[in-house]
Amino acid sequence: MGQEQSQVTEDTPPLTLQERTLPAVADLIKSGRARRIVVMTGAGISTAAGIPDFRSPDTGLYANLAALNLPEPEAVFDLTFFRQNPRPFYVLARELYPGARYRPTISHVFLALLARKGLLHALFTQNIDCLERAGGVPGDRIVEAHGSFASQRCVDCKVLFDEGKMRGFVERGEVPRADDGVCGGLVKPDIVFFGEPLPRAFFDRMSAVKEADLVLVMGTSLQVHPFAGLPDMVNEDIPRVLFNLERVGSFGTQADDVMVLGDCDGGVRRLADELGWRDELEKTWRELVGDEEAERQLQGAAKRVAKRQDEVSKLADEVDQALHIGDEEGSVKREGGEKEPVVGSVKGTTQTAGSEAQTAKTDEAGIASENEALAGVGDQYSSANTSDNAKTKTDGTG
Repeated sequence: MGQEQSQVTEDTPPLTLQERTLPAVADLIKSGRARRIVVMTGAGISTAAGIPDFRSPDTGLYANLAALNLPEPEAVFDLTFFRQNPRPFYVLARELYPGARYRPTISHVFLALLARKGLLHALFTQNIDCLERAGGVPGDRIVEAHGSFASQRCVDCKVLFDEGKMRGFVERGEVPRADDGVCGGLVKPDIVFFGEPLPRAFFDRMSAVKEADLVLVMGTSLQVHPFAGLPDMVNEDIPRVLFNLERVGSFGTQADDVMVLGDCDGGVRRLADELGWRDELEKTWRELVGDEEAERQLQGAAKRVAKRQDEVSKLADEVDQALHIGDEEGSVKREGGEKEPVVGSVKGTTQTAGSEAQTAKTDEAGIASENEALAGVGDQYSSANTSDNAKTKTDGTG
């Protein structure tokens, strides 16, 4: 512990997979060698539903709380502040409460599909939105590491509060209090606030990680511990697959690490294609959320891909300019006019630009894969062609 882990190179052979690719992961599942899949999820799987993640600049949940005049955005999840002023939390709760406005994404439904096929061993989630449950994942498979809106109780006497009554208070924008006739204390959903311990179930179920024969990590920055340490508990010969916008945590240090960089929903669609589950997945999702919501999520995904494509293009232009400047500044003329490289600080500049170039290349590959996954979805599953006979089968990963 505490030592930098070395990155796996192209020459490092995988221990379990045939190769470090998504098709190889699909082959592992189809062969029956992955029957205890453990999944770890974060806010990224709910982005398409319209729920902002917590830390993205300008679009993160904390950034959107500025209008509440909190001492700091994190105060909305601070128990001491909640006792003094619970109203800001219930403003947020009205926005996030299950069933209020947000519907499951195709990533949530994919997890439910894993459970339906008897392959989901455990789902560890940082999310409090209950969309895994709404998507069809059985409650006994879900470990809500940071709690959720699924239950609520008095912060003082700990007596459970009725779910129906709770929904009424949230919808009216009112603050509930215990109605047992004794305490009258504030009621709070069983969401882990700062300073509170994680649910006992999280620690009780951690052994499931060691029992996994495949691990999927989806849409998380892996910045909050102890959840962030879960992927490092995986046995060395067990494949770990990351579905995320960027590499996080220790991914890339184990021989069977596979990184599917890009939008979670796009990566899930690609895996479903490889598994031969795509039609079942799309049909189940549309039946659950409806055509209007499905189209809204698809259009949002296309906009996000286009935005990232623009950002990558800008990065590529900056890299080209940096490399050009490095070429000009990193050389001096010999007496005969021939240029000779200069060793020193300019070399570092070139290395940085080269690193950025690799980043841009990786991002471009991820965006291309997302575009492939989205291609034809609207045509294949359009609201005008909802019957099975009317669907047009797509080619490849589209």
